[in-house]
Amino acid sequence: MIRVMLVDDHEIVRRGLRSYLETEADFEVVGEAGDGEEAVRLAAKLSPDVILMDLVMPVLDGVEATRRIVAAQPKACVVVLTSYTDDSRVLPALKAGARSYLLKDVAAEQLGESIRRAHRGESALHPVAAQRVLREMTAPKGAEPTERELEVLLLVAQGLSNQAIGNKLFITERTVKAHITSLLSKLDLSDRTQLAIYAHTHGLVKRP
Repeated sequence: MIRVMLVDDHEIVRRGLRSYLETEADFEVVGEAGDGEEAVRLAAKLSPDVILMDLVMPVLDGVEATRRIVAAQPKACVVVLTSYTDDSRVLPALKAGARSYLLKDVAAEQLGESIRRAHRGESALHPVAAQRVLREMTAPKGAEPTERELEVLLLVAQGLSNQAIGNKLFITERTVKAHITSLLSKLDLSDRTQLAIYAHTHGLVKRP
């Protein structure tokens, strides 16, 4: 039996999924969660074989829930089942540890087979999601940070504000923001906290 947990903030969706899965001899629905936070708790308690994960939910979204579940249980098998195929969701979900990415218009038989494949350690990607991944893999990597950007990076790591950085480097605050935006893009990071962590973990900031 493949023990499946359902995660979706719409009860009618969970009910439909359960109804289908219970018609299959090799599936057992062991739990349901209506938001990402509840999903993290239940996954730790139930250790399901496969987790069908929605992405857009209250309290905690599916990407962060997936990240937390996989961090706590590296062998956890998360299959995203959503209505969205935009870059802001596909790639983050896969990077968070999701094994497969499906859309909710998937045929019931295809969903069942995708769950079985995921349980075997294989991946299943909706064609649009696969295109997103391929584009990401073949996209040219960002250029290396310039000398000025590295100066900004070091000052960010020291906890200086944009205004303080501008004063120290004799540039405007607007220019500092532009350098930080460029650094985030080149290093594939999301905020200045991650920039600071990057600088420290890569030995760019010398310890006292």
